[in-house]
Amino acid sequence: MGPGDLKHTLCDLNTESENLLVGFENSEDASVFQINDTQAMVQTLDFITPVVDDPYVYGKIAAANALSDVFAMGADVKTALNIVGFDKVNLPGEALKEILAGGNEKIRECGGVLLGGHTIESPEMYYGLSVTGMIHPDKITRNNTAKIGHVLILTKPLGTGILSTAIKRDLLSESSTEEAAKVMQTLNYLPSLLMRKYDVSACTDVTGFGLLGHGLECVNENISFHIDSSTLPILPDALAMAALDAVPGGSKRNVKHVTPRVTFKGNSEEHKLILSDAQTSGGLLIAMDEKDAKEFMKEIGDITYGYARVVGRVEAKGVNDIIVF
Repeated sequence: MGPGDLKHTLCDLNTESENLLVGFENSEDASVFQINDTQAMVQTLDFITPVVDDPYVYGKIAAANALSDVFAMGADVKTALNIVGFDKVNLPGEALKEILAGGNEKIRECGGVLLGGHTIESPEMYYGLSVTGMIHPDKITRNNTAKIGHVLILTKPLGTGILSTAIKRDLLSESSTEEAAKVMQTLNYLPSLLMRKYDVSACTDVTGFGLLGHGLECVNENISFHIDSSTLPILPDALAMAALDAVPGGSKRNVKHVTPRVTFKGNSEEHKLILSDAQTSGGLLIAMDEKDAKEFMKEIGDITYGYARVVGRVEAKGVNDIIVF
């Protein structure tokens, strides 16, 4: 569902509790429920349909995508449960085994434990995780608390939604397919660990609503995000595929949704689509002190394959919620 429809659907649900530190009222990445003075439980759930042909790689990508919400809150993954809809008619049983093995590899990579899950037969294949993490109640990283003067860091390149569509249409080269898969199956675990050493005022992960959609969830009445489109990390061939209209419907809906709250200054239609592209297992968008950002960028350079960039700045509220130049 698009961000507008989702907000309308959830608006009447009552989830009040004195232990609920983070609910879904502010479109945060995960919920946080306090257990005691030093422990809070972080919970999230996500699943996706296949974005690549290899079932093992698909399992790794889907798991990385689901685990990311816990990392965006600055928390540690503890346990996970599989969520599976399996197309038994068109896929062999061995494929499911490979998918679950790929997912378990990523859970174990960040120190989590797979506890089981639930599987149904479905005409459309999907796989993901319900994830539980832990964090100190005073150390939660929110998405809407960015400080004026902090810079915006994006840890992964944009374009995975567009390239996934190009893969399905047989338009993408083998090398670009492999590059996209490599990025999508990379966990946000290490950047999340490392950012905790620095002055970080806000963080979110960039997934289905695109960079601009998730960016709009982060701004408040006092701040605007200024995005420098010339610095954006973009996957190879993503702009070319956007020009060929190999663009998922979700990305096009994202453009419509964000346009009233975003001022574009001379950006091409392809760049607007990239900025709004519905990402699978996208990077962290982090608001951080500018001096700290220089050291942080050095630390994460290799683990982000050189894609991490400072892409903008948090400014006092301007002519719109986000300004792209």
